Amino acid sequence: MRLRHALAVMAAALLVPLAVQPAHAATGLHVSGTKILEAGGQEFVMRGTSHAHTWYPTRTSSFQGIKSLGANTVRVVLSGGRWTKNDTADVTNVIGLCKASKLICVLENHDTTGYGEQSGAYTLDQAVDYWISVKAALQGQEDYVVLNIGNEPVGNNAVTPAWTEATSNAIKRLRTAGFEHLLMADAPAWGQDWKNEMRDNAATVMAADPKRNTVFSVHMYGVYDTAAEIVSYLDAFEAAGLPLVIGEFGFNHSDGDPDEDTIMAEAQARGVGYLGWSWSGNGGGVEYLDQVTDFDPARLTSWGRRLFNGANGIAATAKQAAIYGAVVPDTEKPTRPGAPAVSAITATTATLTWAASTDNVGVTGYDIHHGTTKLASSTATSTTLTGLTPNTPYTVHIIARDAAGNLSDPSPSATFTTTTSTTTCTSTYKLVNSWQGGFQGEVTVSCPPGTTGWKTTLTYPAGVTVTQTWNASLTGTYTFTNLSWNTSGGTFGFLGTWTGSGTPPTPTIS
Repeated sequence: MRLRHALAVMAAALLVPLAVQPAHAATGLHVSGTKILEAGGQEFVMRGTSHAHTWYPTRTSSFQGIKSLGANTVRVVLSGGRWTKNDTADVTNVIGLCKASKLICVLENHDTTGYGEQSGAYTLDQAVDYWISVKAALQGQEDYVVLNIGNEPVGNNAVTPAWTEATSNAIKRLRTAGFEHLLMADAPAWGQDWKNEMRDNAATVMAADPKRNTVFSVHMYGVYDTAAEIVSYLDAFEAAGLPLVIGEFGFNHSDGDPDEDTIMAEAQARGVGYLGWSWSGNGGGVEYLDQVTDFDPARLTSWGRRLFNGANGIAATAKQAAIYGAVVPDTEKPTRPGAPAVSAITATTATLTWAASTDNVGVTGYDIHHGTTKLASSTATSTTLTGLTPNTPYTVHIIARDAAGNLSDPSPSATFTTTTSTTTCTSTYKLVNSWQGGFQGEVTVSCPPGTTGWKTTLTYPAGVTVTQTWNASLTGTYTFTNLSWNTSGGTFGFLGTWTGSGTPPTPTIS
């Protein structure tokens, strides 16, 4: 994940087009022009997220959780020693978890993050040392595994060797060591390539790969806050005939507000892979990038809902890798949720809780209905209804849904009645006009939402008589109430007479 960067304006120059063909017969996942293909020739477009395995090694249910929301790829954070090293046995286990969940496994070495700017960061050469040390876990997995050589391998400072030479050398060493895998090369400048170093030198790096089997990865955060910047960058790789994935992106970030709508729409239109950051467990002030709460796929955050279930999102666009066989359509509906329990009833709100539904793949959410009217949706097993009508009976039930759109049978119903509105309105008096012995007054009544009636009482000294009123009903001497069409507030006026001279008296209001 990108930690920080200096903002800069992207250059507009395009790469020189280069026709790229594999130097040897493909083994497993491989690139052809701008596309990623499987060994059998089927196009594969990454749709998934990242999981911070190196910091959360016991959260192994995350792989199935990510798959349950529709992903076809998971990018797994590993470490070769900057943090606790993920050894051969652990990497073997991770690959097994990916395969059990029918996910393509992008394994990334996080040690290189911010090299040259962040203390403790490893070089790409050290990242290659790590991959060689766990080679036994990787051999024979070329159909299932992509090696993301090093995460965001250069910060904003210049390093020696520079990104192009360091990345080319890393690829050559991996090929010499016998790695046949599809390799993924992250951009410099914290992955965002705002200096266009990767964009302008990607062809050189591809030429350094004797297998011609490298895909380039850009991370889109605050640098990519406009559609023009996103389109320009994607256009450059497309024009050059070079493969690109959006290896990380978010919906918000401390360095700016990425345009996730354009990122996802353009990726879908072009057949470009994308991987959101990240499943769960973020810290350091970017907790808002969690896609689910506490690693629970049933508790999607707003970012998670956007990435997985929104327009051009994972659930709608991901296709399972052909290596895992034909996708069997999910036609099994979730089980019936429990009857909702109702609490904290007010004039306009009520809190509902219910027992969870289960599903063969995974429940993605619940819809709360009053008859045929949907009142709300929730990814959790509770919600607070708002905007209800005071003093009104409601009969509610819950329907669960899964990622395939299967709906459960309705839960048992619960009935409750909202309370009578006790909201307090405020009234403001205004003297509109006056003349000898008479005057015109006006009162504006402001009420909270959901108010179903109001009453305003004016208090005058002796000698004041209200002779005419409009937009309100006069009851008693100075008490005004709403009409049928202005129960939630409004302005009413009246005419009055008084004995005395000068300015008419100002009333008190209750």
